Amino acid sequence: MAKTEIVPWKAGKRKTSGSNRVFRIVNTVFWAAVMFAILYPLYLVLIASVSDPDAIVRGEVVWHPVGISMRGYEAVFKYKELLRSYANSIFYTFASVALSIMITLLAAYVLSRPKFKGKAIFNLFFIFTMFFGGGLIPTFLVMKDLGLYNSPLVIILMGSVSVWNLMVARTFIQTSIPNELYEASTMDGASHFAYFSKVVLPLSKTIIAVLAVYYGVAKWNDYFTGLVYLRDRNFYPLQTVLREILATLQVDKSGDYMMSMADSAASIAEATKTAQVAKYCIIVIATGPVVVLYAFMQKYFEKGVMIGSLKG
Repeated sequence: MAKTEIVPWKAGKRKTSGSNRVFRIVNTVFWAAVMFAILYPLYLVLIASVSDPDAIVRGEVVWHPVGISMRGYEAVFKYKELLRSYANSIFYTFASVALSIMITLLAAYVLSRPKFKGKAIFNLFFIFTMFFGGGLIPTFLVMKDLGLYNSPLVIILMGSVSVWNLMVARTFIQTSIPNELYEASTMDGASHFAYFSKVVLPLSKTIIAVLAVYYGVAKWNDYFTGLVYLRDRNFYPLQTVLREILATLQVDKSGDYMMSMADSAASIAEATKTAQVAKYCIIVIATGPVVVLYAFMQKYFEKGVMIGSLKG
């Protein structure tokens, strides 16, 4: 009887059909175009911020910096309030994010408890605030009566809870943390506070990272709260100061009536050019930390979106 020789299987390249090759090519080209459409504006802003203002006005800055110039950064950083406001925004962002995450998780934990009486009423109460608000003037009067007007606390406390983030966190706790862990903890005599601090928080690192990104980006980009509720310029956040710098640069030197008409026109033209390049510098200064944050936290974005897509 002849022996059957077993030939070991060797992994090789799988043959790809013509339609699959076409799909891969089209898919690669499409996503390359999408990536270019996203990255090129960021690259353009970066190279424009270090280019000569005249080259920017003429539209010569397309692929590389033209006439390297730090004129825009010099115009922006000559304002002494910039560095102080930068430090203020960092403090406001970290303090507000820490407070917001704690309040959001505590409320989400309570709303996730199946035996919590009145849960439907509280859910309705939170959701109601997503569609209706008191308006700017009543809110301003309330903040003033609470003693928060012209206080750094108003930046930290305003917008501490986002109802959308609260619902996302509630859904995460309901779907990702088994209720059996709570039952086992109660059998060991753990209270709700002990269960929340020793079980829920350690298992909620993903949602904490998601909330940190959402709250951090919103607080970092907030300029309106400082513009309305702060009078002392020493408390201004970065975005409020950058807005004023841009407005100042646009009218800089245009109010000197002692100059001749020719000198005045030339001065206004130079101020306009400086304001033009300063726009790009301000974008780089303001969005730099946010871009870095996204780069390090991007792995949590998909998880956060999927959490919000589940029905709570």
